[in-house]
Amino acid sequence: MIAQEPSAKNRPEFINVRVRRQDGPGQKPYWELHKIKYEPEMNVISVLQRIAAQAKNTDGRAVSPVAWDCGCLEEVCGSCTMVINGRVRQSCSALVDRLLADHADEIVLEPMSKFPVVRDLMVDRERLFRGLERVKAWVPVDSYYNLGPGERIPREEQERNYPLSQCMSCGCCVEACPQYNKIEDTQKPNESEAEFEARKDADFDEAFVGPHAISQAMLFNNHPTGKTLAADRLEALSGAGGIATCGNAQNCVAVCPKEIPLTTSIARAGRATTLHAIKKWFDK
Repeated sequence: MIAQEPSAKNRPEFINVRVRRQDGPGQKPYWELHKIKYEPEMNVISVLQRIAAQAKNTDGRAVSPVAWDCGCLEEVCGSCTMVINGRVRQSCSALVDRLLADHADEIVLEPMSKFPVVRDLMVDRERLFRGLERVKAWVPVDSYYNLGPGERIPREEQERNYPLSQCMSCGCCVEACPQYNKIEDTQKPNESEAEFEARKDADFDEAFVGPHAISQAMLFNNHPTGKTLAADRLEALSGAGGIATCGNAQNCVAVCPKEIPLTTSIARAGRATTLHAIKKWFDK
């Protein structure tokens, strides 16, 4: 059942907004309550802007503005992901009227729980992009000169690939995934920056790569030029933290803002990695 937006006479005068804040990496989080004047057709980004403008909480105490990430404001960049009323989603497309229809008392904003918090609602998504590196989620090129027209892609393949190409690396799928657990490394005393980054990458590479990376591997393995790295991608998905780690909870596809068929990609990846393993065995 779809929640109905509040009618003009039922619209509140003020909105209560509860924000889970954190002053820096590794610091203790705390809750802060704000009250702002209701305006029609607001989204969560608008709410955060009003909170920043009034610069005080419900107790009247002056507070620093809440930190959050955003870029395009039209659900394309993927950077404004947060947990809103207990559900991970894009804050730019989270409309206040619909949120209030579902939960009239207050709007609750929290950072994603699967990534280290930088500050307040802003998180470090480095691991998300490391997953894409692991599966070589790109089309390789060997030069920048004109190589002539590329291979024609049949319409059926285009229709299969296009939904996968809409991934914006927002992190919604991994936030909802029970197999994707938080990794928060801290730099040790006397450890160089290079050593710390290498240790962090090693930890990322042992953990689950995530449904976003699996889907992107299938996208580029189905590309005429991208498929030249298909074996490398399947090898990565066959290793630690690869396709075998997926528990098929299907939470990822339920929360994807672009409605990408992630479970279809996961099924295709499972079959492809199995065939890859059999081929390797016979090639010995």
